[in-house]
Amino acid sequence: MIYLRSLIVVFLSALLASCVAPSAGRTVDAGQRVETATPRYNVPQPQRPQVTPPQSSPNPALVREIADLWRSFPGTTGIAVHSIDKGWTVGHRADESFPQQSVSKLWVAMTVLDKVDQGLISLSDPIRIGPDDLTLFYQPMAAEVQRQGTVIKTVYTLLEKALASSDNTANDVLLHHAGGPDAVNAFIQRHQLGKIKFGPGERLLQSRIAGLEWKQNLSQGRQFYSARANLPIERRKQALANYLADPMDGASPGAIVDALSRLAKGELLSANSTQVLQSILKRTRSGPNRLKAGVPANWEFLHKTGTGQVLGAVSTGYNDVGIMTAPDGSRYAVAVMLGDTTAPIPERMQLMQSVTRAVARYHQR
Repeated sequence: MIYLRSLIVVFLSALLASCVAPSAGRTVDAGQRVETATPRYNVPQPQRPQVTPPQSSPNPALVREIADLWRSFPGTTGIAVHSIDKGWTVGHRADESFPQQSVSKLWVAMTVLDKVDQGLISLSDPIRIGPDDLTLFYQPMAAEVQRQGTVIKTVYTLLEKALASSDNTANDVLLHHAGGPDAVNAFIQRHQLGKIKFGPGERLLQSRIAGLEWKQNLSQGRQFYSARANLPIERRKQALANYLADPMDGASPGAIVDALSRLAKGELLSANSTQVLQSILKRTRSGPNRLKAGVPANWEFLHKTGTGQVLGAVSTGYNDVGIMTAPDGSRYAVAVMLGDTTAPIPERMQLMQSVTRAVARYHQR
């Protein structure tokens, strides 16, 4: 009887053991784990960390700040900021034409360097410059010509003077060497730079803005200023109004930042010519208190300014355009163009500084 009970207990124990769910595994010697069954339920998988995609649109705070700056500034103002590496653009009146003034020296320089790339011009070409080549307004070379009668400068030296010093005579000499205004406009059109025009050159442009007919003697001393001052004020006002309505050298801020972006990416000139142009623009001495003053000290900046004529309280064509590069290599093309304004110079400079300062501040936010 005792034997029979023991047998029943053994049988029931075995039966119960067979009803227990199989273990997910067992441990053997040396701590090795052997999988013996696959669970019949889904095991939760660890979540992968969220990867933030590259910023493909501007920071909304930057958009608001640029809008506030544009809205609060008196006058006809165009602003464009373009992320060269990410492709977004922030702009106000970015598609409207504004007077370029000396910003247009960029297109002369590019046309010259394009011809260098084609083997038609050399940076070492010597060019003779005499009294008949002088222009007006800012032209430091004029004093040298007046002292020596004629001077000889290489293409590279003239590029340096035209861009870094904004010498008008150097620019007009380069313009002639490159084939004139038609050659510059052909370069612009061939590369489809958009809403950018090149005018008739410094002498004809400035005399027409003033309501004068150009004569070479106006390049001497202050004869241009005297002739302009003797014009009836209504004639001057009308000439200036005509210019502002349809600038002979008009360009949109949006087209300019797009062109600067393409220059930076090596799409307009050879690698060597791109490097030559950018290195000169880094040494620009004009407008140190415009865009440049808002760029942090550890950033790189290259730019070209433009300054037009003044009539009464109205200043025209007050511009600065350039490329700012962050320490991490990120690049932004920036253009601030004032068609006409009555704001004093410090306020104009403050606007420009505020734009570049905002770009840098929101760079990694």
